[in-house]
Amino acid sequence: MNITSFYPVLMTPNVAGLRDFYCENFHFSIAFEADWYVSLKKVQEGHVIELALLETGHPTIAPGYSTKARGVILNFEVESAREEYERLVHRCGIKELMPLRDEDFGQRHFMILDPAENIIDIIENIAPSADFADQYTQDDR
Repeated sequence: MNITSFYPVLMTPNVAGLRDFYCENFHFSIAFEADWYVSLKKVQEGHVIELALLETGHPTIAPGYSTKARGVILNFEVESAREEYERLVHRCGIKELMPLRDEDFGQRHFMILDPAENIIDIIENIAPSADFADQYTQDDR
């Protein structure tokens, strides 16, 4: 399989509200917009980051599957989780699910909710503890 793109599509009854949340807080730009679907993109340092929003109940969704996703976390890796925590939680007032903390496996992170109650994990890679360092492949750290 030759994959040319990969991105999550979040279902929501409020496409415009979720669009505004990601554009305002994560600085996405609108690549395509209809009242039922929005394609968002962010081009940064040669990377293209994509996210799409789809109205819950739209006929393009397989029958019986137009429900909120469970067990999905959107990971956003950033340069400074501490700065983003201050900005998103303290200045923007976004609901915190988990406070900023360091993990032995090599992450500083916190979790928030978007308006559709999707979990967002804001992650900064940090040095793992000695117990976890050997579990990374050479190319991954």
